[in-house]
Amino acid sequence: MNSYIDEKSKKFIIDKFSKELKGKVNLILFKDSIDKCPYCNDAEGIIKELAALDSRLNVTVYDMKKNEKEAKFLGVEYAPALVLGGSKIYNMYYIGLPSGYEFSSLIDDVIDVSSGETKLSEEVKKGIRGINKKVDIKVFVTPTCPYCPRAVRIAHQFALENINIKSSMIEATEFPDLSNKYEVMAVPKIVINDKTSFEGAYPEKDFFEQIKMDLENE
Repeated sequence: MNSYIDEKSKKFIIDKFSKELKGKVNLILFKDSIDKCPYCNDAEGIIKELAALDSRLNVTVYDMKKNEKEAKFLGVEYAPALVLGGSKIYNMYYIGLPSGYEFSSLIDDVIDVSSGETKLSEEVKKGIRGINKKVDIKVFVTPTCPYCPRAVRIAHQFALENINIKSSMIEATEFPDLSNKYEVMAVPKIVINDKTSFEGAYPEKDFFEQIKMDLENE
């Protein structure tokens, strides 16, 4: 049986969760048939192996066809797709494998979701919480991009702070049609409301300013 998480990483995660995990976390995975989703089994393997490291992590696996109602309710259109939930379900998505550098994003997201709190500055939190319009953030990444986790983490923390914000990590190489549609030439590439975009791992305040400018230009 293949192992997705090496023993050294398992020990690190177990220790980190024992110190920082505050409550239960739901990992909701959407799968499709292997011909449509060649990475779905790997996604399930990664998520289940992670959940086995702490009893507070619970995994639910849905089928895109059999569970159309759940997929529609959670706004899931692609597989594999992971949605995170704690005391409530958050608009934090992983579209594609949370592997490579992005696995670290998932670990930190799980910890945030367990408490319902983020590590954003108070200034940025205040700005994000003040948004009263729908915001959709897509963060295109690749597993080998060391700068991508920072962009994903900031976008996901924005979603945790404000229910009006939906943030999705999208693995660019797994979804070439989406990458072509949004003209992804380098990662991380961030797309806001399908019209504003920028490349690079901006600091959280600058990232927020991009959202603010997009909303002001509506």
